[in-house]
Amino acid sequence: MSRERWNEATLAVIFSRAAARACFGLAVLLTAFAGRASAAASEGVAVFTSPERPVPGGWLRAVAVAESPLDATLAVTGPEGETCSLTRERRGGPPYWWRVEVRASAPGTYRACLRPRDACAEVRVDLHPPPRQGWADGAWPVTREWNRSTEDLYAAWIEALFDDPLEAEPSWRALHEVTRQRARNFLHDHLGLGEDGERGLRLEPDCADLPYFLRAYFAWKIGLPFGYFECSRGAGGHPPACPAWHSSLEPATGAADELTRIQHFFQRLADGVQSGNGRAPAESDRGDFYPTRLALDALRPGTVYADPYGHTLLLVQRVPQTPSAAGLLLAVDAQPDGTVARKRYWRGNFLFAVDPALGSPGFKHFRPVVREHGTLRPLTNREIAASADYGDYALEQYEAGVEGFYDRVDAVLSPAPLDPERAFRATLDALEEQVRARLRSVANGEVYAATHHGTVPMPDGVAIFETTGAWEDYATPSRDLRLLIALDVVRAFPAKVEAHPERFAMPPGRSAAQVRADLEAMLRAESAARRVAYTRSDGSQWSLTLADVLARAEALEMAYNPNDCIEVRWGAPAGSAESSTCRRRAPADQLTRMTGQRPWFRERRRPAR
Repeated sequence: MSRERWNEATLAVIFSRAAARACFGLAVLLTAFAGRASAAASEGVAVFTSPERPVPGGWLRAVAVAESPLDATLAVTGPEGETCSLTRERRGGPPYWWRVEVRASAPGTYRACLRPRDACAEVRVDLHPPPRQGWADGAWPVTREWNRSTEDLYAAWIEALFDDPLEAEPSWRALHEVTRQRARNFLHDHLGLGEDGERGLRLEPDCADLPYFLRAYFAWKIGLPFGYFECSRGAGGHPPACPAWHSSLEPATGAADELTRIQHFFQRLADGVQSGNGRAPAESDRGDFYPTRLALDALRPGTVYADPYGHTLLLVQRVPQTPSAAGLLLAVDAQPDGTVARKRYWRGNFLFAVDPALGSPGFKHFRPVVREHGTLRPLTNREIAASADYGDYALEQYEAGVEGFYDRVDAVLSPAPLDPERAFRATLDALEEQVRARLRSVANGEVYAATHHGTVPMPDGVAIFETTGAWEDYATPSRDLRLLIALDVVRAFPAKVEAHPERFAMPPGRSAAQVRADLEAMLRAESAARRVAYTRSDGSQWSLTLADVLARAEALEMAYNPNDCIEVRWGAPAGSAESSTCRRRAPADQLTRMTGQRPWFRERRRPAR
């Protein structure tokens, strides 16, 4: 469908038929953030409702999405034309979206409309809704298509799912802890199968699986096509290659019930994808993602970030620049132990490199999957570039080198010059957040060590970064490499301001050299004041300042082994009071191998396979 036809028809796509009774006990579930960004080119609007087969007394959820920042009201009216609920609060941007949730009290036809655009979806609430239809093949039936409206809804769903105050550092032990929260998930129990209840779907992805699990979950709920490539990790100086493709229409397991069938599909998906999928060459059509433009309308929730060394993040929100703060991107990632956490974009979390042997990292979108002649296939790069619904395939991320990449992203997020002190404080905030995330990972390793006897086997060579089992779950070589790079970024920030004063709003009467000195003094004061604490081997608490962590960069080059005590993993100096409680060290042969691999961490590089 062309974007022009979509605009002319003011497309209204119905997700469901909405729960019902005449507007009893209504609730509007919204949060306070309203994004502000320049208007997108499209004026299209779509309205959706959920769940699929409503029954009287259930919840009716309505979501409207738009490409432009409309001054609009989303309202739900009941069978007699009465207003059940409405909101004027606009979220996101782009896409922009509105959300309401009501409980009704009688069967009948309800309408959800975005005014004044008059984009509406009618939903029928029945006392005895028809049962969900079965199907012969595939994981789920395909009843809709990927286009601008469904992509906009996907972005809004991702943003709502991980919404929290900016100052929070939310984390969850597994992805299903997020999807089971009705207030976050506006597709909660959309199919009426109890799929998001305590005995429902279990979602426990690692970092490479997380974007796929979210995309597949969304596609399953509303009947969209889905597929994925089987890719290599890359080796011998060659990037990942993706020879085989699978779709959601392939014959599924013979499970009698849909939930079991879907659970099996997610397991097959987890077994089939890994970090190499995100780094498939940008010019290739054989990959699940395609590189997009570095622009506000392209860096939207649901965008994937693949780093060159195997980590994957998913954008969940953009926070616009204000007079007092830089613009931000917020993302989520998953760890091998299943933990999902939110973090902010900065150079210490989002690594980038231009090396053909590593493949193509960077910001990417899921390649659309289309249905043709009863089968599914992914669109090619040429088709995406020519599509009225997409048109955002671009290679610009790779054209200006590493520094050019970061400069361009910074300019997109914060087009106005930044106050250097505020920008540096935000960088320190990001570093502190990263250190706190490592606290959780290392503590998880300690819990494992306390409940399991024996030594965790250590892989050989570069496999320390990508393996399976307890080492993958509790060792931190990739996280520690990113942390070491983050420490370098923080230390280098004052010199960066001096070297590029044109990028900052320099204080009147202060030279670039004076501002650098001010920032270095700020680093000393702030890093000494910021503290974290970890639990030592004897159960006592030990406090570390951010200055301590900065000073321990050399020790942190050898701190990733879960067979070492927690004191060693935090770089405690040998013979110190801090290290006196250490009761466990890695075997000598592992320490020898770690010493041989130490240059990777000292040089801040992860070798290609």
